[in-house]
Amino acid sequence: MSISHAPPNSPEPDISGISKYDDPAKGRSTLTVPDLQPVVPASSRSLRIPRWLRRTAGPILLLALWQLLSATGVLTADVLASPGRIAQVSWDLISDGSLPSAMGTSLQRVALGLLFGTLTGTGLALVSGLFRIGEDLVDAPVQMLRTVPFVGLIPLFIIWFGIGEAPKIAIITLGVTFPLYLNVYAGIRGVDAQLIEAGESLGLSRWGLVRHVVLPGALPGALTGLRYSLGIAWLALVFAEQVNADAGIGFLMVQARDFLRTDVIVVCLIVYAFLGLLADFIVRSLERLLLQWRPTFTGR
Repeated sequence: MSISHAPPNSPEPDISGISKYDDPAKGRSTLTVPDLQPVVPASSRSLRIPRWLRRTAGPILLLALWQLLSATGVLTADVLASPGRIAQVSWDLISDGSLPSAMGTSLQRVALGLLFGTLTGTGLALVSGLFRIGEDLVDAPVQMLRTVPFVGLIPLFIIWFGIGEAPKIAIITLGVTFPLYLNVYAGIRGVDAQLIEAGESLGLSRWGLVRHVVLPGALPGALTGLRYSLGIAWLALVFAEQVNADAGIGFLMVQARDFLRTDVIVVCLIVYAFLGLLADFIVRSLERLLLQWRPTFTGR
């Protein structure tokens, strides 16, 4: 007795789905099994909306509600300008070149502050995370300074560095340093000790352990810290550009505040949000590129 697929003239299968077929050519009975169909979950058979459409639905609905409230007079122009007015003001600021110039100045400040903060935070974390003596000397002062609001240090920075670009970059640097330090330090100390023992058993030197085991293990935490640091960098920029600024997005906001231009203020806030979102997208792209070896849960 053997099992095969039913020929065209085979009898209907019984309730079990398997029927018996007499094959005179072979002189034996053959069990026929119907073709199996894959089982598809009900959730997969339903209509699926593209994810990009779902992600844009929320902002679009919020924008429509905003326009509706402005059109009906619930939101007056002196309280909050309508989306149409903001679009017109945005075009005017782009046309006369004031918005691109302000964005360039602000991006330069953030880039310098992020560079100095990344070097400082990462360097301190490496010293504190890799060496016990470094932890004893570095970690306690950093934890003390971390609890001091960096905004409260603005008067000191003005006294120390004047009212030029230096205090603005120093504020951003300070805001970037601590999140990066905490996440890199936690990433280094979170490396599995068994991996260190395995590396030592393979004959890796101390530098080889740091290069091939510790730093790759700390990379996810470092990228997470970089995302936090970027968010705080834009927040620090808002405060930094209130310090006697004569250019930048914050300068446009100060001018708009003096003339009660809510439309210009909202345009500047949208630019801040867009630049922050763009920076976060770049870091997430780096995560996907550098962390391909690490499987993660992507939601269901």
